[in-house]
Amino acid sequence: MSLRPRDADSGRANLQQDEGQYFERKSLRYVTGLSADFPALAQDCVAFANGPGGHILVGIEDGQTEPPPDQRIDAGLLDRIRRRIGELTVNVQVLPEMRQHGNDGEYVDLLVSRSSGVASTSDGRYFLRVGDECRPIVGDDVLRLANERPAMPWETMTTLGVPRSSADTSKVARWMASIRASDRVKPSVKEKSTSEMLDHYGLARGDVLTNLGVLLLGTAADRAKLGTAPVVQAIKYDERGVKVSKHVWDDYTLSPLELIDAIWDEVPDFRESYELPDGMFRSKVPAFEEVVVRELVVNALVHRPYTQRGDIFLNLHPDRLEVVNPGRLPLGVTPRNILHASRRRNDGLARVFHDLKLMEREGSGFDLMYERLLASGRSAPVATEGVDSVHVVVSRRVIQPGVIRLIADADEKYQLTQRERIALAMLAQGEGLSAAELAAKLELDELSAVKDWTGRLLELGLVLATGRTRATRYFVPPRLLLAAGLDRHTTLTRVQPHRLEALILEDLERFPESSISDIHRRVGSEIPSRSVKRAIDRLVAEGRVNAVGERRWRRYRAVPSIDQGHKRGR
Repeated sequence: MSLRPRDADSGRANLQQDEGQYFERKSLRYVTGLSADFPALAQDCVAFANGPGGHILVGIEDGQTEPPPDQRIDAGLLDRIRRRIGELTVNVQVLPEMRQHGNDGEYVDLLVSRSSGVASTSDGRYFLRVGDECRPIVGDDVLRLANERPAMPWETMTTLGVPRSSADTSKVARWMASIRASDRVKPSVKEKSTSEMLDHYGLARGDVLTNLGVLLLGTAADRAKLGTAPVVQAIKYDERGVKVSKHVWDDYTLSPLELIDAIWDEVPDFRESYELPDGMFRSKVPAFEEVVVRELVVNALVHRPYTQRGDIFLNLHPDRLEVVNPGRLPLGVTPRNILHASRRRNDGLARVFHDLKLMEREGSGFDLMYERLLASGRSAPVATEGVDSVHVVVSRRVIQPGVIRLIADADEKYQLTQRERIALAMLAQGEGLSAAELAAKLELDELSAVKDWTGRLLELGLVLATGRTRATRYFVPPRLLLAAGLDRHTTLTRVQPHRLEALILEDLERFPESSISDIHRRVGSEIPSRSVKRAIDRLVAEGRVNAVGERRWRRYRAVPSIDQGHKRGR
């Protein structure tokens, strides 16, 4: 798990953790020898400084979790790193310290503090840490970065000047009990007093509550004075789009921690279910998965910009649930990378939600929704970004009931990982996908990353593959589809190349002078267009098909075989 925001500013980094939002490893070659690359290190420092800060461990190679046992750090290297980063960056503060690992190897723990302004390289380039990547910021996004990160985060401000003693005592008592009961909180933290706990989680500073403290533990009157405390509306529509009913939470009596249970308990649609045939019996399937609804609400509450007004809408339609949240996605996160990218907008709030087990670890919320929706035979969640809002739509209806049985049987037998369940369910809902199509659905930047999702599925025989490179096509074996009741009408999606060529020749004998689009339409529109193009190119190269014209005017005609010529002569 990644470092939490507070850990990014103090203490030592955990060498065993994965690289992420607050943690990075770099080879010692970045700062020593002829191959030293201080500009690249400066970019990473800028990226961390434009977020909540973080640690860069210099002296640990990629893929390793400890330095070489015989590695020694020159004492003068620390001053050189501090000086060079200062020369190459603006608004970046770093603190390099030499550490010794348990294996006697030495490394540099480079602590990068959160910048009080917008950080950049000395040549005017801006970067941001998104997940485990350092991404450049260009164009209008530079202005967004400046607007989204004031010198002091909204959560830590004491705008209202509410005394600690004015906190809602019942909310404080429940919160303290929940923190002490959580297995995600260290024993040393559970031993703190109430006052110390408020300081530890950034809910109070000095004698007053911070904005975050008012939001979570303040009275309704003080929460209303914030001006941006969340208001939630759940609106139900019928088939014609006419409003049927409405539930509103707008009196500020509930904190974001309490809104989650209230929304789930008070909207009757969330507890509806319907029956699906299951052999001789019928099984009940919930209209909405509880974990999915709760995750949607948590995302809306935790990741919204609390410097901006706007209600959260839960629009309930007969076939879907649409959650509309004010504000855009955090800078660096888009609908195309939301499954993998992770960047917290409200670090303190996210930390409280995580420690209370109301949300999963950083970046895993959409993974969880993908898994639960696909494994229940529904389509994956669809996220879109408006001018000033984010929309997430999840399906209510089960498209492929057999997927539920397929995933349950495979998981019981092989204990699949979350990634494997997502990939298997995605492939089982259709006629298979090409490597490029699967990468697009999984929001992967590289085709090679598909192997990380399908590798063991292929070894276990749960998924088969044909073709090579981009033409590789993944699909669930027919025997498994048949056992799960997912056998559909046979299509030509996975037709073998020699059979496809025979179909094309038959089509051209009946319809000579045809374009490739006409051939594709008649032979089978479900066949990937690239497969049709490759088959025609092979036939042309072998002299079995003639081609005349260029580009969109190109037309094809079958070349008569010798046997056909003899028949016509007789």
